[in-house]
Parts: sequence; structure tokens; C-alpha cells
Amino acid sequence: MGFELSVSGVSHVYGATPALDNVSIDVAEGEIVAVIGPSGCGKSTLLGVIGGLIAPSAGAVTVRGDLPADSLNPFTFIFQDFALLPWRDVRGNVMLPLEHHRMDAADRSARVDEALARTGLSEFAAALPKQLSGGMRQRVGIARALVVRPAVLLMDEPLSALDAQTRELLMDDFEAIWARERTTGVYVTHNLDEALRMADRVVVLRRRPGRVREIVAIDIPREDRRKPSARADLAALHERLWDHIREEARMADREIGAG
Repeated sequence: MGFELSVSGVSHVYGATPALDNVSIDVAEGEIVAVIGPSGCGKSTLLGVIGGLIAPSAGAVTVRGDLPADSLNPFTFIFQDFALLPWRDVRGNVMLPLEHHRMDAADRSARVDEALARTGLSEFAAALPKQLSGGMRQRVGIARALVVRPAVLLMDEPLSALDAQTRELLMDDFEAIWARERTTGVYVTHNLDEALRMADRVVVLRRRPGRVREIVAIDIPREDRRKPSARADLAALHERLWDHIREEARMADREIGAG
């Protein structure tokens, strides 16, 4: 039996400011769900609630069914700022989350070796973060997340700090990982093209407080989305998503500018 992540009626308030209002989403095993919306819609707050970093003011997050047998963590984050320890080499950074689990040294080392190999980092194991490009540092963050074989990857704009070419390379990496491992994930992004390339479904949130406006299925197989035959359908989906958030994004831009 597989598992399903269920976000049910989640609301959250910061002081007197409502951030989320009655958000419900189900994520099936092996599915990538992207969350988009204008600034101030609560995307990162929702991810924090799912991952247990933030206690919701109302509602619940549950996992139904059986988690993968080799999963050490139900949820693991990949952040946009890499969050690496600068004094640890690549291997040490990837090993970090395993240090909180009881396992023998051989198993720990084997898991790290596997995670480094899966992300193309084996030859960089002894390098320090400062010696790596931004893309390579994010690969270390990905390897560190994969080493615990999480049931669900929670990705908070993982490519937003990278240049366009590096983003393309990292999207290639994500696609390869997800195709190989049937990864389950929630992918927060402000980039509609990323959402359309990465996700099986896209959740569109309204702005402040965040509410689900629509959930859009991307029916084009992920491996076909860069083919010329898919361009028209993807362009139509892009316009549909942008239509949902255009006006609220304009309002957010005016408000930020005024501030």
C-alpha cells in the first residue's frame, strides 16, 4: 500500500495577520505538486506547516498509508539559500542529517556515497562549499535531502537564487531524480515555467490570506514537455495560470513599491 499526504483545512495567523485560510490539498505518492501565487499568498508558510516547522492555527496535515521502508524522515526540505555548513566539506554536509539517527558507520557511509553518486557529486566529496558554484552548492542540498530517503521532498523556491543556465541544469537533475525514484514532492515557486515543467498538478493560491483558487492538472507527460509538439499546450496553461494571479501580482508589486 502506498501513502498520501493530506493537507486538510489549514489556516494560519501571524498575530493579527491571516496568512492561510482553509487550504486543503492531497498529494499522492509519486506526485509532484507545485504551489504558485502572488507575493503574500502564504506559499512558504504552507510549506512550513506541511513540514512541521509551523503549527497551524487550524486544520491538520496527515500522512495516510505506509511510508517507504527505508525512509528515515517523512519530510525533508530543500531551501533556496542552500543552508550548508561552510566549515564542513561536501561529504560532511550530506552526512549531517544521518547523525541524528542510530545506524552503524558502514550504513551511514554507504548512504552518503549513494546520495553523492545520485547527484553527480562523488568527485567533489572533499570540497568546501566556498569552492563550489551556486549550482553545485544546491546539488549538495539536494544530496543532503535525498540521503534520508524522505517520503516527501518539500522544496522552497530551490532554484530562485541561481542564474538561468544553472536553473536549466538543475531542472534536468530534478527530472532525472524524479523519473528514477518516483519522488513525492511539494514544490513552491514563483516561476510559472518551472511549475509547468516540474509538476503533475499546480495549486494556485490567492493573495493574503492564501486560499486555493484552482488546482490545475498538467496532463502532458514530463518527458514530453520540452518537445515542440507540447509548446502550444504549455503556452495555453501558462496563460491560464497567469490569468489567475496577474491582478493580485500587480497589487503586490504596487504595495511593495509603496513600502
